[in-house]
Amino acid sequence: MRWFWIDRFDKFVVGQEAVTVKNVTLGEEPLDDYLPGYPHYPHSLIIEGMAQTGGLLLAQIQEFQQRVVLAKVTKALFHRMVGPGDQLRLTARVLSLQDDGAIVQGSVEVDEQPQAEMELTFAFLDQSFSDKPFFIPGDLCRILRTLKLFAVGVHPDGTPIQIPQHMLDGEYELLTGEVT
Repeated sequence: MRWFWIDRFDKFVVGQEAVTVKNVTLGEEPLDDYLPGYPHYPHSLIIEGMAQTGGLLLAQIQEFQQRVVLAKVTKALFHRMVGPGDQLRLTARVLSLQDDGAIVQGSVEVDEQPQAEMELTFAFLDQSFSDKPFFIPGDLCRILRTLKLFAVGVHPDGTPIQIPQHMLDGEYELLTGEVT
């Protein structure tokens, strides 16, 4: 499994907004090793958590078949440090969406207080970069189930999102070894 810097989705509205939670614990290696004697959660990992939140929000628009990458951190402003026991609430909102990429506005709170504000630019990779997916569909389906994305995900009209068939097929193949 790849590194994930979010623990669960609390809200997910297709093409509009996603809210995730990250629980910060002293058990995390980056927290203790980043600055020995002063454990805090690195800002770079907060940006990565927002990139994952926003990237999944954007990837879902094309049923997780579009390869989405963070292209640029346009803005990142941090108001306070994050330490053990803090819970980050990351909110990603789509500001602009084009055929080749998107801009996401991010805000992070700890205890309902602003922790960070950022603006991230994402690129959608076409076949000229490679035709291989970033994730095996069945593995990604398991991860997104664990993160509760499908449990809270809705369309703008409030109807629940469905797990894409290619991901269900991939999950079935992983579980049974049979190709559907």
